[in-house]
Amino acid sequence: MKYVLVDNFGNVVDTKDLSDDVGVSGATTYFVKRKQIPYESFIQIWKVMTEIDYKRSKERSYKYEEFGDWIDIEKS
Repeated sequence: MKYVLVDNFGNVVDTKDLSDDVGVSGATTYFVKRKQIPYESFIQIWKVMTEIDYKRSKERSYKYEEFGDWIDIEKS
């Protein structure tokens, strides 16, 4: 499965194809060691997720931006 390293702005910084049984926690361990910084600092800068989850999150954000918050105007 392909895992992505995403910065705070939603940009993919790095990708890695790892075994399916590794999971997000194993991929996080991989990226923490690759960046060579403490875990606490790492999680403040980056997020690790599967490529599928990343694509889903992008699709949801585009749908929200398309409609904006004007949908709730008629709500009483």
